[in-house]
Amino acid sequence: MDTKMFAKFLINLIMLAGSLTLAQRVDVTPQQVIARVGEPASILCRAGRQIQYCRIEIVGERVLNLAPNWKQPPGFTYNGEGLQAGQCGVTIERVKTTNHGPVRCFLGVEGDEISGYANLIVALEPQRPQLEILSQGVNGAFEVDTEFQAKCISHDGRPPSNITWYLDDEPLFDGLTMPEVVETHDRNNATLYTVVQGIQRFIRVDDDRRNLICRANHFSYPQGYLDSRIQLLVRYRPQPLPLVKLYGLILGSTGTVNVTIRANPRPITEWHVAGMQIPQGTRNGRYEAYEPQDLGRGEFNVALSIAGLTLEDTTKDYLLRASNDFGAQDYQVRISSSEAAPAAGLGVGPIIGIVVGVLVILIIVGLIVVARATGRWCFSDNSAPRASETSDTESVENRREPLENFTPRPTPQKLIKPNLSLNAIFKRNKSPSTVKHEALESQPQQTGAPPAAEDDQHPRDSEETVIITDEVTEPKEDDSKPNIVYAELMLKPSQEGKAPPQKTPTEYAEIVYPKAQKANDTAKNSN
Repeated sequence: MDTKMFAKFLINLIMLAGSLTLAQRVDVTPQQVIARVGEPASILCRAGRQIQYCRIEIVGERVLNLAPNWKQPPGFTYNGEGLQAGQCGVTIERVKTTNHGPVRCFLGVEGDEISGYANLIVALEPQRPQLEILSQGVNGAFEVDTEFQAKCISHDGRPPSNITWYLDDEPLFDGLTMPEVVETHDRNNATLYTVVQGIQRFIRVDDDRRNLICRANHFSYPQGYLDSRIQLLVRYRPQPLPLVKLYGLILGSTGTVNVTIRANPRPITEWHVAGMQIPQGTRNGRYEAYEPQDLGRGEFNVALSIAGLTLEDTTKDYLLRASNDFGAQDYQVRISSSEAAPAAGLGVGPIIGIVVGVLVILIIVGLIVVARATGRWCFSDNSAPRASETSDTESVENRREPLENFTPRPTPQKLIKPNLSLNAIFKRNKSPSTVKHEALESQPQQTGAPPAAEDDQHPRDSEETVIITDEVTEPKEDDSKPNIVYAELMLKPSQEGKAPPQKTPTEYAEIVYPKAQKANDTAKNSN
């Protein structure tokens, strides 16, 4: 760097530092103005208080002293609400290429001069972007899974272009390098910018015959961008396919088997049917193989016709072999005379499982209903007397005594509670008060009066509680619980003269003696 250029650099640096210091006191809007050549541009400086004078410097133009009532040079006008309002600005009616650079304003305020600046960028349209392929293919084609490199260059624009990549209409983001911006100058010493960006990726089958696009986006382009593109040619072996199933072939007529494969370049095909080899473009008996038909974008339709299709033909296995310079591939094909392919859905296994599950649920529900109706298993009535209760009943019958001569015998306080069953719950839902009421109705009166005879048409439900005991003990004086004894009830005819119902002449009731009554009975016995 020579002395002259160094001095110029130092002066610019000092001016920039001074401008930054003063700009803190002046509000310049906008800070950056972008305009095409021939378009207008406006800049406004505000001090926040009254201005005595205003001076504006524009690159490539003479100094402008501005005021609302002053006459300005052609192409420039005052911009703002007046010096008294603390505003001073300029409007450039037609921007020139030479106006590119900072626009500075100097304001006189209260005996002091303050300044600020803004950047005026005169947009210059860059050249059409260039797309360069860095990877070397074979005869302009690339093989699958090989590395591909390219770069896009946008020359001589201002401001710098923004580069984006596309594969047809698909944006590309992976494998992009950071853009490199290079500053250059034209013959008029105008500052220009060149942008370079690269891309690196691996070739795929889907890239074949698609357009790689390098797009330069710039303010000065009429449409906002310009493209550069190249079509990628990819070479690859025939691509694999799953088992091919064809339906709807008509027995007795000529059936055509079509298989669509992908390959580049064009493949050579051959059919294998029951040990027979049928190359493309040949006939073997009832079988004829056709040349592959190009469908575009690397797709080919391969056909085999079968004259007089029989049921046996639908049971054979068909194999199609396709090959090119990059490899070979076999395809398994099966045909059927069914009208259409089976509908997509559940297979045979899941359907059988669902049916079995439903049957099991129905069987379980049926067993529960039968068990409840017949009173089996958990629905059985456990309130029926057991063997011990039957023996105890027989022992009581052997000791029959009239009720009026009967002396209560104490029993131990250990009771066996009756078992509850689901049958009792489902059969009857009575409140505790109802059960207690029925139990009291079933007990005999203490006066010794026999219970009322049952009506033959409305027999009374039996709600008595069976108490089982093996021995009798004397009651204790301090026992707070009531004593429970057995009593034999002798049924007598009713007052209407009707005979009692023909049932077992023995019934049982719970006789509970409170302590007060027991004390009275003891006093009577002592007298």
